[in-house]
Amino acid sequence: MRREVLQYLWPYRFPFLVALGQVFLISGFELLKPWPLKIIIDHVLSGKPMPWKAAEALPSQTILLFACLGLVVIYLLLGGLTLLNNYTTIKIGQMMVNDMRRDIYSHLQRLSLAFHSRRQVGDLLYRVTADTYSIQSLTMNGVFPIATAVVLLGGMFFVMLKLDWRLTLLALAVCPFLFLAIALMSKKISLAATLARQQESEVYSVVQRAMSAMRIIQAFTKEEEEHRKFMEASGESLGASLRLYTLQTFYSGVINAVMALGTALVVWVGAQHVLSGVLTIGDIIVFTTYLASLYGPINTISQTWGLIQGAKVGVQRVFEILDVERDIKEGSREFPATGAKGEISWEGVSFHYVASQPVLEKIDLYVPRGQKVAIVGPTGVGKSTMLGLLPRFYDPQSGRILIDGVDVREFQLKSLRLQIAMVLQPPLVFPISVRDNIAYGRPDATLEEVVEAARLARIHDSIVRLPYDYDTVVGEQGATLSEGERQRITIARAILRDAPILILDEPTSSVDAETEALIMEGLNRLTAGRTTFIIAHRLSTVRQADLILVLRSGGIVERGTFEQLIRRGGPFEALYRSQFSTQE
Repeated sequence: MRREVLQYLWPYRFPFLVALGQVFLISGFELLKPWPLKIIIDHVLSGKPMPWKAAEALPSQTILLFACLGLVVIYLLLGGLTLLNNYTTIKIGQMMVNDMRRDIYSHLQRLSLAFHSRRQVGDLLYRVTADTYSIQSLTMNGVFPIATAVVLLGGMFFVMLKLDWRLTLLALAVCPFLFLAIALMSKKISLAATLARQQESEVYSVVQRAMSAMRIIQAFTKEEEEHRKFMEASGESLGASLRLYTLQTFYSGVINAVMALGTALVVWVGAQHVLSGVLTIGDIIVFTTYLASLYGPINTISQTWGLIQGAKVGVQRVFEILDVERDIKEGSREFPATGAKGEISWEGVSFHYVASQPVLEKIDLYVPRGQKVAIVGPTGVGKSTMLGLLPRFYDPQSGRILIDGVDVREFQLKSLRLQIAMVLQPPLVFPISVRDNIAYGRPDATLEEVVEAARLARIHDSIVRLPYDYDTVVGEQGATLSEGERQRITIARAILRDAPILILDEPTSSVDAETEALIMEGLNRLTAGRTTFIIAHRLSTVRQADLILVLRSGGIVERGTFEQLIRRGGPFEALYRSQFSTQE
């Protein structure tokens, strides 16, 4: 068991020890179960005197009554303890699952976007929701059945030796064969369990991709193809699960066959001992009862071992994510209570997703406080990546980015990102109320502040026409809103954040020209006094920028004001004329 697993168990060590104590009590009552029956057979039906002097004078009916009552009490106490033990162990296991989910979810949120771009969402979803249950199976469903089995084995072995040591050794003669079967099958079960989890994770990924792209699937009539992909993934998953269940069933069959052989041998020899007078009928009843109970714990150990092999796979899949080192290291500095001033620099910044394909190379840029900077250029040249380095969605491979003269890597991520309000693409809204969507970055904002932000984003009039205006719950992925409405809600969210630095990634890409003019009017008031970066494909939106950067081939090929760049007749002027003539 990994040390990290024990760390999840450590906070619950006291209820765990209580549960272990319950295991010993349960085992004790399990050992008592056949004894009332032995008393009835040997001392009531056969008439043998009781071994205790205090009970010698008791009539047979009284002994029978006490034996029956004892049997009922044993079973009642055993049932109650088992119920209590199950509740205790399940509760501990669920708390461990919850702790593991907390850690992996928190860890995933702090891994960079570069990591998330390489992973399938469905696979991560399966690890968070399904694989985390494995820690409960590995500990509570593994440790306690084995602990119970070991205690029972010890107690039964002691009692059986007292009754007939030859029969005991004969009963245990099959154990090496049992453990050999366990050793031979456990590795195969572990490999089958790994494959089954991987295939089930793939089913999650296929479903997630299809559900998030349903509009495209229907628009291009790809339903049948997507259905085929799903059925293939589902078939492979079910096939892997069938192979796992078949191995586990075969494993159980081998174990049961070996135990049946041992039971037959013991019954045969035990019957001979009863006929020869070495054992009483009551003794053989106790012995055969213990024998069944002896093989039961061995079977439990073998079955639990198979379960543990599957659970280990799930736990390992979770720790594969938890072991991924955060490539975005946490800084230690915080911004002052007054916030950032907004003076920003890029110094020799280079970045790539793949080493052989640089996205940005040697970017140098100084932006004074309160300046509005527009970044333009063809799709895929690194505009969004360049600004994504500012809130540290990624870190550059070389160079540094400064805010107010301090490398952004020195700041705590939360403190850094609180200084930046963003409108990103695509516009994302959550299936919560419109008010909560706008206040997502400032949940303590008043309704009046939310409404003012909506007015600036020119979305207020649309909101008040909704069934419950600001309390209207938005559909999944904003399905109940138009693309332009979703865009303006994200703008209102950035406006309400009221941060000293703004990043606007194509803020008017999903609205018409008239609405664009209204939004830009609101944004012009918003950006006053704030350091603002605007990524724009519509070049008409960058006229008021203090500085326009043209990105191409990973670098800044041109910079200046709108009028300067038009007069210069360079890449910007060509891009502007091309867009203008296209619109005409």
